[in-house]
Amino acid sequence: MRTAERRERLRAVAAERGLDAVLVTDLLNVRYLTGFTGSNGALLLRTAQPDLFGTDGRYTTQAAAQVPDVEVVVDRGTVAALARAAVRGGAGRIGFESHVVTVDGLAGLERVLTDASDGGTVPELASVRRAVEELRAVKDDDEIAALRRACAIADAALAELAAEGALRPGRTELQVGRELDARMMHLGAEGPSFETIVAAGANSAIPHHRPDTTVLREGDFLKLDFGATVDGYHSDMTRTLVLGHAADWQREVYELVAAAQAAGRAALAVGADVVAVDAAARDVIAAAGHAEHFSHGLGHGVGLQIHEAPGIGPLGAGTLTAGMAVTVEPGVYLTGHGGVRIEDTLVVTDDEPELLTLTSKELLVL
Repeated sequence: MRTAERRERLRAVAAERGLDAVLVTDLLNVRYLTGFTGSNGALLLRTAQPDLFGTDGRYTTQAAAQVPDVEVVVDRGTVAALARAAVRGGAGRIGFESHVVTVDGLAGLERVLTDASDGGTVPELASVRRAVEELRAVKDDDEIAALRRACAIADAALAELAAEGALRPGRTELQVGRELDARMMHLGAEGPSFETIVAAGANSAIPHHRPDTTVLREGDFLKLDFGATVDGYHSDMTRTLVLGHAADWQREVYELVAAAQAAGRAALAVGADVVAVDAAARDVIAAAGHAEHFSHGLGHGVGLQIHEAPGIGPLGAGTLTAGMAVTVEPGVYLTGHGGVRIEDTLVVTDDEPELLTLTSKELLVL
């Protein structure tokens, strides 16, 4: 099972750091490592003993089905039960997710370990920081397959709406957004990846505009940023089109963003520094005099979360690895006039990146 392979990767990290066990409490990380999709679950991963999965009585049947290869501990106090099990198993150094555990939660965990030690040596707690998220940044074949399906659903939904004339003057942003969401679910998505962005006219210059009752008008830019969720994995795509006749300034801005996006895609390669990938696209926009109109990073990782490692931007860190699923989404935003963003989801490979969002990037005028 893929989840067993993922646990082995984390076990190797734990061993390298001198940990006897890792207590995983972030639900998405628990899902990644076990397959469990419920609302209460934790994993005690151990380097020299069998792992334990904890949940409460509501999920006994679900845990048996989704986590068949890990012993299940059923206890309403899930984390405390696993912590006590770690002490009983002789763990001397336990890793925990410090970015997830609250200050009060850490104090409570320390009390449980002290009480369970019954006067003996209390295990040391050590932060593993984002060890699981770092593993999640590189997708396996199952994850990439889910991302392909999610992207295909988003592609099909947009194509159907465009073909049926649903993207037309007179409708509101809210109407278009709700219909796009509904169409993705009709095509098999569990739901949208995030709150769908539909931004018409001057609103298209707002990078993360929330759709409202603004009416689509002839001559507007219409920016659509959306995605589908399949098996928990998120797709992400932005397309910007024009309703009716495209003015010269609209074509000029669109062609600039398209050129920047192509440069960003071409820079995706194994070993490429994320700052350099961002610069490949950003420099195209800056050279045209629009540096101040590109106000966000070039892209981000996608997977069980819509935004995850790696971050591709001026403040990013690290290099790309084969198997990373990322977005490339430059934009130019002209306040009061309109804006363009073009975004794809791609997978970094040893050869050219695999493009998952296949909707044409030619300027569409409806």
